[in-house]
Amino acid sequence: MLPKPPAREPGLGFLYIPPYRIVGTSIAGEATSLMVPELDVCFDLGVCPRPMLPAKFACISHGHMDHIGGLAYYCSQRYFQGMGPGNIICPKAIAPAIRKMMDGYIDLERQKTPYNLIELEPEETHEIKNNTFVRGFALEHTVPTYGYSVYERRSKLKDEFVGLPQEKLTELKGQGTEITRWIEIPLVAYVFDTIPTPALVREDVRKAPVILAETTFFEPDDRARAKVGMHLHVADLVEWLRFTECQAMVIGHVSRRTNLAVAKSNLVKALGRDKAAKVHFLMDGKANKERFERQLMDAGEHPLQVKGGGKFGAGPFRSKPREGGPGMSGGMGGGMGGAAGGAGGRFSGPARDPDPRP
Repeated sequence: MLPKPPAREPGLGFLYIPPYRIVGTSIAGEATSLMVPELDVCFDLGVCPRPMLPAKFACISHGHMDHIGGLAYYCSQRYFQGMGPGNIICPKAIAPAIRKMMDGYIDLERQKTPYNLIELEPEETHEIKNNTFVRGFALEHTVPTYGYSVYERRSKLKDEFVGLPQEKLTELKGQGTEITRWIEIPLVAYVFDTIPTPALVREDVRKAPVILAETTFFEPDDRARAKVGMHLHVADLVEWLRFTECQAMVIGHVSRRTNLAVAKSNLVKALGRDKAAKVHFLMDGKANKERFERQLMDAGEHPLQVKGGGKFGAGPFRSKPREGGPGMSGGMGGGMGGAAGGAGGRFSGPARDPDPRP
C-alpha cells in the first residue's frame, strides 16, 4: 500500500485593495510575512516566499521565530539574485540580537551576506520611497514589539495664503516667507501581536486607509488565553473597529482552530453587515479568490485572461495594477474575504544569475 503524500501547504494570501496589493501568509504561532509591493516593503518575515524578495525594506515587529525566521534567507536570496542588500527596519531594543543572529551565519556559510540594519527608537521614521516614510511605535506584547505606519509627506499651502494670486505668492516666497507646510497622509498601518493599547487608536493608525491587524482568538472562552499570550481577541477587534476610519482591515495571525465561516458570521452580528464588509481574512482563500475575480470582471477583464495567472495563479503579481483599476467589491462574499492561494505559480522576478558571492 502506497504511503500518503504530505499535506498540501496553503498558498499565499492575496488581496487587492486599491491601490495596494496585500500579499503574504499569517497563521498564529507558525509564520507571519506580509508584503505591500507598491510600497517596496514587507512586514515581518517568519518565512520568506519568493514573492517577498523584491521588497527593499523588511519591517520587523519583534523577535519571535514566527515573525523573524525567514529574515536571514531574505537577505541571502536578495544578494544571490542580484537585488542588492536587504534593508531591515527593527526596534532598537532588538537590533543587537538581530545583528548577532546574522553574524552567526557568517561562520555557518563561510561568507558574509551584506544587509543594512536600520534601528528605530519609538516614533522615529525612515524614508522608504520618495516622500514616503515608515514610523515605528511601541505595542504591548510579551517581548519588545513595534507596530508600523507608512505615510506620505506632502507640501501644502498654509491656510492664510489660500486664495492669493500666484504673483503674490511668488513675491512672498521671494521675500523669504514660508508659504507652505508639511502634512502627513497615512497610507498603511501594520499592528501585529499586541494587547489592546492606546496605540491602536493613534491618528496614523486610526486614519490609515488600510490596516493590517492581528486577531488570534475568536472563541468566547479564549479571552483568558488572549490575555496570557498578549494577543487580540475578536471582542477587542470589534471595539477597535468602532474607532477606525479605514477602507479595509486585513486580519492575520488567526489560529488554525478558528472556523472562518463562524468568525465572519459573528463579526456580522457584532458590527452589522456594512461595517463587517471591510474586514478581510488574509488566509480565507476561497472568498478572496471570488472577490478578486469580481474585481477583474468589474474592470472588464476575464479571470482566465489575467497574464501569467491561470484562474488565480500569478495574475495578482502583474507588475502594476492598472490606473483606476477595480474598486472594492460589495457583498459579504467579497467584503469578508481574505486570500490564500493567490501566489501559486510563477513570480515575474529577475532571473537567477550565477551566485555573486565568493
